[in-house]
Amino acid sequence: MSVYIETFGQGEDLVLIHGWGIHGGIWQRTAEHLARHYCVHIVDLPGCGASDMVSPYTLANLANSLDAVFPLAVHVVGWSLGGAVGMQWALQAADKVRSLTLCASSPSFIQRPDWPYATSAETLSAFAAGLAGDYAATLNTFLGLQVMGSRDGRSVLRALQRGLAERPVPQLAALVAGLTILKETDLRSRLTELGCPLLLQYGDRDRMAPSQVGEWLARLSGAQLVMHTGAGHAPFISHEAAFVAAQLEFLGHH
Repeated sequence: MSVYIETFGQGEDLVLIHGWGIHGGIWQRTAEHLARHYCVHIVDLPGCGASDMVSPYTLANLANSLDAVFPLAVHVVGWSLGGAVGMQWALQAADKVRSLTLCASSPSFIQRPDWPYATSAETLSAFAAGLAGDYAATLNTFLGLQVMGSRDGRSVLRALQRGLAERPVPQLAALVAGLTILKETDLRSRLTELGCPLLLQYGDRDRMAPSQVGEWLARLSGAQLVMHTGAGHAPFISHEAAFVAAQLEFLGHH
């Protein structure tokens, strides 16, 4: 199985992991900024963009696929589902992940009796049903949900749509299995096992990983929380300069 990687810059290795329904190209502008100080690797998760599918399509296997192509320790930035992959990778291979940044991510993406800070299981089920019908429209609806509430949602939505169009859209099997991962993943009980430095970058208007997720993670871990005012689910696009500045400060470049 091959994982597609684009590499920019030089320095310590930094891996950017995208979310559900898209591919690594969404990180292009972020990578160009960070590459002034780091060797930045944008990956396409299995079944997305130019990467081969992996089976079974589980969170552990997504983490394994990245672990296999990065033999040396790396810094990791994961957005949304990519953050869950980063958490799983750090749990499976503590010596491989030097630091972890969670961007608009969550240890549990659906609401549970003791976890209201998430999307309903019904919403994700509706996406799964939609994929079997109008694939393109369902992806577009999902992109719209990511910018809902964002102060400049229209321009962020255009950026997401442009990014999606730049590479092959994710395979249907990867989208369906990815939704299952989003519905089934609950890493809350394991987060205290994370031994690496942690940065939390969230938007205060995010509907998918609400600000309370970042606050909960900060209380649990003592990690630094950066809350981007007016941002929805994609603060690295809507609040690009502030996102990059926080990232560089965390990694040691003031």
